[in-house]
Amino acid sequence: MKILIYGLNYAPELTGVGKYTAEMAVLLASRGHEVRVVCAPPYYPEWRVSAGYAAWRYRRETRDGVTLWRAPLWVPSQPTGIKRMLHLASFAASSLPLLARHALWRPDAVMLIAPTLMCAPATLLLARITRASAWLHIQDYEVDAAFDLGLLKSSRAARVARWFESALLRRFDAVSSITPQMSVRATAKGVQPARVVCLPNWVDASSIFPLPRASDYRQQLGIPDEQKVVLYAGNMGAKQGIETLADAAALLAARTDISFVFCGSGAAKESLVARCTGLTNCIFIPLQPAERLNELLNLADIHVLPQRADAADLVMPSKLTGMFASGRATVAMARRGTALHEAVASRGVVVPPDNVKALAAALSMLASDAQRRAALGRAARHYAEHALSPEPIIQIFEERLAAVFRQVGTTRVKTRAAYFDPRPSTGGARRRKPATAEKAAPD
Repeated sequence: MKILIYGLNYAPELTGVGKYTAEMAVLLASRGHEVRVVCAPPYYPEWRVSAGYAAWRYRRETRDGVTLWRAPLWVPSQPTGIKRMLHLASFAASSLPLLARHALWRPDAVMLIAPTLMCAPATLLLARITRASAWLHIQDYEVDAAFDLGLLKSSRAARVARWFESALLRRFDAVSSITPQMSVRATAKGVQPARVVCLPNWVDASSIFPLPRASDYRQQLGIPDEQKVVLYAGNMGAKQGIETLADAAALLAARTDISFVFCGSGAAKESLVARCTGLTNCIFIPLQPAERLNELLNLADIHVLPQRADAADLVMPSKLTGMFASGRATVAMARRGTALHEAVASRGVVVPPDNVKALAAALSMLASDAQRRAALGRAARHYAEHALSPEPIIQIFEERLAAVFRQVGTTRVKTRAAYFDPRPSTGGARRRKPATAEKAAPD
């Protein structure tokens, strides 16, 4: 099939939505599909366009066998609620010419990655013009998150935004999200249950795995072997409730055998650093290269995952899959009944959101109990190997995508019948050729 993926974030971003969108595109291309991507230049989670890219320039490139068209966008250094809206709107507007060019390519499926829903009208229009199927994949419920987390406050604007969101969701041929609870939320917004699919985020357990030795980061950061490392690695933003980690570190300051390592960047990093001022048990390092991710995750004796109570089932932290695959114990903050609670409860420790004392007690308990840490780490690793492998998840996506494509129908003549199959065979389907700068341009 010819699949156009349309989304704000993409590799080489190291965390969040961009990582999974890139992996999805590469996996689909490796299975014989012709995949193209319209995205923005990398900027997340630093909220600064990466070196080698320009914020206000269109760019085409080929990455891991997938051809990308990058559209300009405005990136605010301090992303407040209104600035975030303008940021998203800038990409939605600047990417329109790229979508128009791809109308000539006539994709079989157009897949929008949310955030941002601002791109939904153009996605639906392109799908209707080309008679392609329209698929929406929700990583975050950005409208609910914006108002429930207080990034935007107008009640009237909230009603209008939620009505607009519901109207758009109902017009997609398929809507997927990353947890059962987030998928159910789509039906609550008016999507027919038959159109809803659960596609969880995955992890390559052959790339992230327990090391038989101490991580090299221990020596680089000067952390003694006897100290237990509590690691937070990833985006430092409003949805994470990351300030609770500074408070927990303060409560555990007397435990000279516990060190907190914070790796990442984001809108809330400055305030986190300020809250940790004077604490000798806290270490900050920037985001690390992707090729060192396994080494970094193995630095942890305990992974910690904070989350605000009002973010429950609006988002699912993408970093959780790597934490599980590393075979280390995890402490998460989540309400009972949420997807995060269900994911961690049987292979980690869960404490109530925003309860700093409970968080500190859980970290202290695990730091003192090597056997419990090891048992939880084994359970997490087993889950990653057997439930979070990318191949079965992509297989489900392919099968549903092919079914949706057949249901939508088209008046265009299809000469490549083998593209209807979830996995094109080497005998009947036309093999996908590596993209080149000349051949990658829309017809």
